[in-house]
Amino acid sequence: MEKKVIIIENMITVGDLATKLDIPVSNLIGELFKNGIMTTVNQLIDFDTAEIIVSELKLEVKLSRNNDNEESEDTSQKSERHTAETAEVRPPVVAVMGHVDHGKTSLLDAILNQKVVSGEAGGITQHISAYQTTHGDRKITLLDTPGHEAFSALRQHGARLTDVVIIVVAADDGVKPQTVEAIKFAQSAKAKIIVALNKIDKPEADANRAKQSLAEAGLMPEDWGGDTTIVEVSAKTKQGIEQLLDLIILMADIEELKGDIEGLAEGIVIEAHLEQGKGATVSAMIEHGRLEKANFVVIGTTYGKIRTLEDWSGVPIVFAGPSTPVKMTGFKELPQFGDRVTVAASEKEARERADSAKDKAVKGRLNMTSNDLLGLINKNAQLKEVPIIIKADVQGSLTSISDSLRLLENQELKMQIIGSGIGGVSESDVQMASTSGALIYAFNTSAQSAVKKLAEREGVSIREFKVIYELLDDAKEVLSALLEPEIVETDIGKLVIKGVFRTTKDEIICGGEVTKGKVEPGIKARVFRDKELLGEVDVVKVQRQQSEAKEVFEGEMCGLSLNTSKKMLIEEGDKLEFYKSEEIQRTL
Repeated sequence: MEKKVIIIENMITVGDLATKLDIPVSNLIGELFKNGIMTTVNQLIDFDTAEIIVSELKLEVKLSRNNDNEESEDTSQKSERHTAETAEVRPPVVAVMGHVDHGKTSLLDAILNQKVVSGEAGGITQHISAYQTTHGDRKITLLDTPGHEAFSALRQHGARLTDVVIIVVAADDGVKPQTVEAIKFAQSAKAKIIVALNKIDKPEADANRAKQSLAEAGLMPEDWGGDTTIVEVSAKTKQGIEQLLDLIILMADIEELKGDIEGLAEGIVIEAHLEQGKGATVSAMIEHGRLEKANFVVIGTTYGKIRTLEDWSGVPIVFAGPSTPVKMTGFKELPQFGDRVTVAASEKEARERADSAKDKAVKGRLNMTSNDLLGLINKNAQLKEVPIIIKADVQGSLTSISDSLRLLENQELKMQIIGSGIGGVSESDVQMASTSGALIYAFNTSAQSAVKKLAEREGVSIREFKVIYELLDDAKEVLSALLEPEIVETDIGKLVIKGVFRTTKDEIICGGEVTKGKVEPGIKARVFRDKELLGEVDVVKVQRQQSEAKEVFEGEMCGLSLNTSKKMLIEEGDKLEFYKSEEIQRTL
């Protein structure tokens, strides 16, 4: 039987998808949970996630993108858009990806002749940063994407924006898990791949070993008969930099990259944050069309008239064309990382489109029935939740932190994000945390002294971090402390009862022969008659020949003083199995 086709947007709320699939929203949330994705009914998920979940649910339906909606066009499907005859050659967009500490940002330093890594905490790129350089008379747009595993969402967006991906691999280290992840992202985005074998100047560099690891990862070097171009470079000595830029331009020429310079601009948000005196500041990559200062722009659920328009370095510009990174202000609210950027003909149209997007985002709430809610309550009844508030410097970091924290959760523990936002920790954040007993995580931002004093008075913990994995390690410790300890039992020995001397409500005095292992005071025992379990007792005292003993071993006779929580009639021939139980703290 042919599967039913359901058309959805590139982004859809969980509630909307459940309605289209005609299933309870709690079933959908549960399936997302099993796949490591913690969501609410009004949370947006992308088409790829929806497709995976539908296949997991084994429904007789097939999802299809709504390609008629210009606003929901998938940015990763670059080849589906047809350029006009008036299109002109545009700069190639190049993402620099790879494992943390393999020198991505240092390589950009060498290309741009400026120091961009020094401002990053721990020397790790924390945001997607966009730059432009000129090689000969040609412009090249460069994206520096985060290398730490917590920023995989940012890195994936970096790949989808690009034509060419430079995979940076340290010649003294080879391919690492994040390298493999970057390769997969680049391949899924159908981008051309160049491998920059960095740190080739180091004495311990081994190009052949690094190439072997690349071949094992699916990138066979050209000089080994494959089709992957590998350039040996050194960000420190500038070796191979010119050759690398030449290759980028060559690939751009082969691909005949063109962009429409006429018509209304389209693009995607690569970063968003609040800036003192400017308000919502948005960094975006223009993909098609012409963006001009004073345009009315719609981004996700917000809109505005561009008040300031700057290039990547902060220089004011009048317009921007395809493959150009820009910074702009003038928006009513802070947009989300990855939101589509489109231009409207008027403020009225911009407002209507933003309002329509908001309606879609909240529509899922209306689809939740009381049965769905009851199902969610029952499902989460065993969860231990840690309420937290997250404040970050930019929207991309906020998204990555939220996503990474969800990956720490399991069926027992959950980080409940009750509040989040861009900017410093405010008094209202502290008051909310005080009321709900929440922790406050501040990433690359802080609290003023008055706010810190309020937090001290209210007993609220504000935890400030500048490196993502330090924040995640702290969250992991917080969650681990809530895990129920694991009870580990160790078998000690066995004994056969040879005589019972006294039995009271809570004490038994008896004697017997140790048939296996040993018996000692302070351990527990299970009492069996044949194979029937009669109950459990505590060994209080052990005697050997009328004297107290610390241990009595196999083959020896002994007397026992046992404590019991209920009256138990032990008979000759019953067996005791001794054990120790120990609580071991579990960790994530």
